[in-house]
Amino acid sequence: MTQNRDADRTPVTVIGLGLMGQALAGAFLRDGHPTTVWNRTAAKAEPLIAQGATLADSIADAVAASPLAVVCLSDYDTAHKLLDPVGELLDGRTLVNLTSGTSAQARETAEWAARHGSAYLDGVILAVPPGIGTADAIILYSGPRAAFDLHEPALRSLAEATTYLGGDHTLSALHDMAVLGLMWGVLNGFLHGAALLGAAGVDPAGFVPLVRQGIGIVTDWLPGYAQQIAEGTYPALDATLDTHRAAMEHLAQESESRGVNADLPRFIQDLADRALADGRGGDGYTAMIEQFRKPSGSRS
Repeated sequence: MTQNRDADRTPVTVIGLGLMGQALAGAFLRDGHPTTVWNRTAAKAEPLIAQGATLADSIADAVAASPLAVVCLSDYDTAHKLLDPVGELLDGRTLVNLTSGTSAQARETAEWAARHGSAYLDGVILAVPPGIGTADAIILYSGPRAAFDLHEPALRSLAEATTYLGGDHTLSALHDMAVLGLMWGVLNGFLHGAALLGAAGVDPAGFVPLVRQGIGIVTDWLPGYAQQIAEGTYPALDATLDTHRAAMEHLAQESESRGVNADLPRFIQDLADRALADGRGGDGYTAMIEQFRKPSGSRS
């Protein structure tokens, strides 16, 4: 007797078949999950149907088809426009929202789902579509632990690095925003450096090995920085903020003399000036976190 390998796989519905939604549905299918899909443009489902997916005739049929519904749409407003009319069908089901948005939207959607009797997990994908279902994907989840534990085996079809952050629904979106800020900080630093070197005719490809080494060095500092932040003490183990401030001026002057936009180094310098005005000149660079903790526009 041949055992059906799909028999122990949770049926899943995927709503939204953009590039990421298609990747999510494809990963569930490859892992043997009976997968129902729905998209406003039904033609996008054709490759998935060829792989064994079932196309729902309506959003209501899609929600009703599975105990686990995974939503991946352009934004939360779109998700609500689609799901609000069929909210009562979510009663007793788990809704996983992998749509990007803010922590406030995650909280509001969790409250909406609770009113409809649904367990809600808010999630964040830290991967590109081709990475879904591989070791390259990271997906973060927050919401009720029981719902995550129940569906963790199915969710691991999407990413080997499947991480539960806690019961607060806002945590996934908060982590997403923090990672985005880090990404843009690194990329903007690289682009500014490439522009500065480019003004002297340096090929940006030659800059990359030095950037990689520099990022590795800074990465090694982070555990110590995290400990200092947690303890609220900022010892100058390598250089004081006064010393950093002087180097910031050099970078700004170099940029200006080369005809390169100096707004980024001047902005960082302005933050450092605020820290110095607060008496942090003798502290280490981690003291700058006190400036990031202040509301925008605050100088006190």
